[in-house]
Amino acid sequence: MKCYKKFIFIILASLILSSHLYNLVNADDSEVDDETPFSYKEETGKGPSEWGKISPHWRVCGIGKLQSPIDLLNQRVQVLPALGKLKRDYKPALAVVKNRGHDICVWWRGDAGKMHINGTIYKLLQCHWHTPSEHTINGSSYEMELHLVHLSSDGKLAVTGIVYEYGRPDPFLSKVRTVSREQVRALKEEVHDGYEKNARPTNELNGRPIWFYSPFHGEN
Repeated sequence: MKCYKKFIFIILASLILSSHLYNLVNADDSEVDDETPFSYKEETGKGPSEWGKISPHWRVCGIGKLQSPIDLLNQRVQVLPALGKLKRDYKPALAVVKNRGHDICVWWRGDAGKMHINGTIYKLLQCHWHTPSEHTINGSSYEMELHLVHLSSDGKLAVTGIVYEYGRPDPFLSKVRTVSREQVRALKEEVHDGYEKNARPTNELNGRPIWFYSPFHGEN
């Protein structure tokens, strides 16, 4: 069990943001996005299988082969001890809490720092939550998943996902990767009706590699 949990959290690249000081402001109604064109429920006729038909801008939802989320199956993972950790350089910055209707999001208005991946710098833009988790581990989902969205200077996105299981309350983006039932319920109560479960279905891997950074691979 100990090794299994280590696999879960390292594969999703846990980020340490507990030292941040946030000036959070509740967004007003004008900042709530109109999410009515789509739904997470197939029975509405606007569910995931129809997203590619709803708008020309969403066409890739129906034909894309490199989409997330996916199932992180043990047999698919390639252990690469030399892969290296993600280099993170975050710092305190002004932020705003926004209810987008289908989720709750935190947008950093100031410079919240960056992440380095293979020589490219990605600046931290926002984070949001999904309940339950979008990515699954060997077919099993978790109670919640946090996404941290980054953007490079040439417009490329890099998103880090962190899964949570029920346990002690999480004091907002801390090292602790557990969340209380009360915290999950609070997130669900604030979104619009029908979006309490806002996780996309998993997609086929389509030949994509999954790399697992484990400097301690082989240890018990």
